[in-house]
Formats: sequence, structure tokens, C-alpha cells
Amino acid sequence: MPVASLAALLTVWTLALLIPGPDFLAVSHASVARSRRDAVFVGLGVAAAMAVWATTSLVGLTVLLVKCQPLFEAVRLAGAAYLLWLAFQLLRSAARRTTSGPATAGPRIRPRGAIAAFRAGFLCNIGNPKAAVFFSSVFAALLPPHVDWEYRTTIGIAIPAIGIAWYVLVACLFSAKRVAAAYARARRVVDAVTGTLFAVLAGDLVFAE
Repeated sequence: MPVASLAALLTVWTLALLIPGPDFLAVSHASVARSRRDAVFVGLGVAAAMAVWATTSLVGLTVLLVKCQPLFEAVRLAGAAYLLWLAFQLLRSAARRTTSGPATAGPRIRPRGAIAAFRAGFLCNIGNPKAAVFFSSVFAALLPPHVDWEYRTTIGIAIPAIGIAWYVLVACLFSAKRVAAAYARARRVVDAVTGTLFAVLAGDLVFAE
């Protein structure tokens, strides 16, 4: 197994994972607004979608998605619609808190069931076709030609595993008591900012070339 190329590929993936995006927003907001358990299942859903993108890239299917413009556009618009829906939910929550008076340190939003939280994370990631472009380009650049099934299996396992580790860490950090208390005091502002960021990311998906 070419260890050097594997290390390079996983390093690039880890660095890309650390860049905040819609997945990070979904997990971190679930941590402060709902519960650590809810955020962990959101992270597991995100990692499951990453596993889908990585696996399809390893067998060459994402190349078909990237080259099939109608399918790519459909996934892109569906992903943007989902992010806009998340933005609407958060902005509506922030607006309600504005009209009902000053924000108070009330209880968190009721956590979702495991399946609902997992589904939210999965849809957040699988609806972003930029992941297909990323994996296709990275694998094309760093994946050695004619690698065996052990190498591909290692990558297919390592990529979602790193994702799980990162988002569990995010869930633990953002669900800490001090962070949760700070969110309770500034819930309206946090929801408004997070909703706006989701809307911006949705716009980026819609208008990206």
C-alpha cells in the first residue's frame, strides 16, 4: 500500500474538513441549541454522506455526476433549497424572539430523535454537489493509478471516520455548559447569524459557476 500518497490524501481531507461550512454550522448549532446527543447524530449523518461521496468517487460515479449537467444542477438546487429551509427556520425563530420581547436564558430547543438528527446531517452534506467535485479532483490528483482494493477500502473507511471524530469533537465543545449558557443569553442573535450564513451558503450553491 502506498503509505505516502495515503497520508497526503488524508491530510488534504482533514484540512478541508476543518474549514467551516454548512456541515459545521449544522453540528455546532445543534450542540448549543438542542443537545450534544442531537449534534452527534447530525455529525454521523454528515459522515454517512461523506462515505457516499467518497465511495462513489472511488468507483468513478461522481465523475458522471459532474459531467451530467442536468443531474448536477438538480442536486445543486435541491441542496440550496434545503439550506434555505434551514435558514428560514432559524430566521423565523429569531424573529419570533424579537417580537415576543427580550431574549431570555430559557430552555434549549427540544432535541430531535436520532433518525431525524441523522437525516438532517445527511441531507446537509449530500445536497452539496461541491463534495463530488472535491473528491473527484482530490482523488484524481493524489490517488495512485491501479491501486488495490485494500487501499480503496482504507480510504473509504478513513474519510468518514475522520469526519465522525471531528464532528463529535465539535459537538462536545459547543455543548459545554459555558457555551450553552452563552447561547441561551444570545439565542436570538446566534439564530439570526446562523440562519443568515445558511442563506449565504445556499446562494453560493445557486449562483456558483
